[in-house]
Amino acid sequence: MVDTYVFTKGSCLFLGLNSIIYNNFNTNIIIFMSNEFEQISLKSGFMKHNGGILFKTISENEYHFKTTIKENHLNTAGITHGGFIAALVDSGVGTAAHRSADGNPCVTISLELKFISAIQLGEDLFGKTKIQKKTNSMVFLTCELFVEKKIVATASGVWKILNKKLPSAVEK
Repeated sequence: MVDTYVFTKGSCLFLGLNSIIYNNFNTNIIIFMSNEFEQISLKSGFMKHNGGILFKTISENEYHFKTTIKENHLNTAGITHGGFIAALVDSGVGTAAHRSADGNPCVTISLELKFISAIQLGEDLFGKTKIQKKTNSMVFLTCELFVEKKIVATASGVWKILNKKLPSAVEK
């Protein structure tokens, strides 16, 4: 879980092992990182139905996500289905865009994916995502997927930052 605290300039300053401070004009934003992955597929939907995705914030510009390949992720050749990998990347990288956009909803504008190596049943698939550039309305990201230390896919994409809450994103 990531906790965010905002203090006006001069009111408070705290540094810990798992924190980052952003200086944004006259405001300090402190984000506390977790050393652990958190399950982000809490609401029913495609990713929860397919086993969920674990996510963690590394820094202001870097995020990690992972999942374990299960039998329902395999294609008829017995390797992980490319559509599942694409959905996983879209969810993991999209979550990074969302978090970098101060919690505003983000939608995928483009996603390019290159498959490098097959992923087998039971393997842990680990994604490393980096924010390459962020504007007021767009986030540009890259991602590398690994199994152990072997790279299995790369991706890059653009996410549009929406400046309004979606009806499905509103707390009930």
